[in-house]
Amino acid sequence: MKIRLKRVYETPAKSDGLRILVERLWPRGLTKEAAVIDQWMKDISPSPTLRQWYGHEPEKWPEFQRRYRAELKANAPAVEALRAVCANRSVTFVYAAKDQERNSAAVLKNFLEAKRT
Repeated sequence: MKIRLKRVYETPAKSDGLRILVERLWPRGLTKEAAVIDQWMKDISPSPTLRQWYGHEPEKWPEFQRRYRAELKANAPAVEALRAVCANRSVTFVYAAKDQERNSAAVLKNFLEAKRT
């Protein structure tokens, strides 16, 4: 499993492999054609309550990670479905957040990579 991360507003590339949007909401101002998304997995993203609580406030980042990991552990069917999609291929998790280090796609990638060992 090789997972990359990329903002949905960056230019898609063949090297992205399978492009999976891991956001609950469709990115603002972007058509489906421009996004070049192969799969949209809304159910793997943070709950609306968690997303709204976090609000991309950096001081909430450690607690956001903890809460999102707890949601992922409680959402085993969606996690296993995503793991199956990612098996034996290059995958790019596509996200909308401006912060390239503190976003739910980064937490999801780390969660999946930690669980595969």
